[in-house]
Amino acid sequence: MSHGFRRNRRFVVLGLALGALFGLPSIVAAQTASRARAVQVTVPGATVLGITLPGTTTVLADTGALSRGATDALQASSVAASVPPLLSGDSLHATVIGLPDQAASEASLGGLGLSVGGNSISADFIMARALAVNGAGAYGDSEIDGLSINGAMVQVTGDPNQTIPLVGGVLILNEQQTDAGGALVNALHVVVNGIADIVVASASAAAP
Repeated sequence: MSHGFRRNRRFVVLGLALGALFGLPSIVAAQTASRARAVQVTVPGATVLGITLPGTTTVLADTGALSRGATDALQASSVAASVPPLLSGDSLHATVIGLPDQAASEASLGGLGLSVGGNSISADFIMARALAVNGAGAYGDSEIDGLSINGAMVQVTGDPNQTIPLVGGVLILNEQQTDAGGALVNALHVVVNGIADIVVASASAAAP
């Protein structure tokens, strides 16, 4: 993450905290696309590790989208959560903040354990961040520490859309969709064909 991005995010948090403290009036919120999710698991009708799951989507620690019309902040967190038998993790946290000229979101998860389609994936810490500033564009990045696939440590380059083949699927790291109006970052995205689509740490931000 660049120093400029880190400073901007800190200013966003500080500005909102001061606004709440001194009762500053709401002005303009970020667009509704700004949100953060710690974990999203989408499973089509299939058999996963001997358990039949109908088509369903499970979302853990989702801030929801910022509403229009007011400077706002949303957050969601959980000490621990799981989607048996696929995934477990702890310290889930998601935050999204809107100010008159910018929006920022962040999602993180610690202690990830994932087992799907013959693949075992673990990580010590995962985080995604997105920032959009009116007139200055949008940015995003992610952080993944201690990533292991089937018992082997994996080098995380930090490059956007780093792709790693899996048994029956693919793992995408630092998945990004960014343009002048907004940014979407999925820190870790697992797709196992016909079994599951799993996003861990997703952050998006749209310019006000």
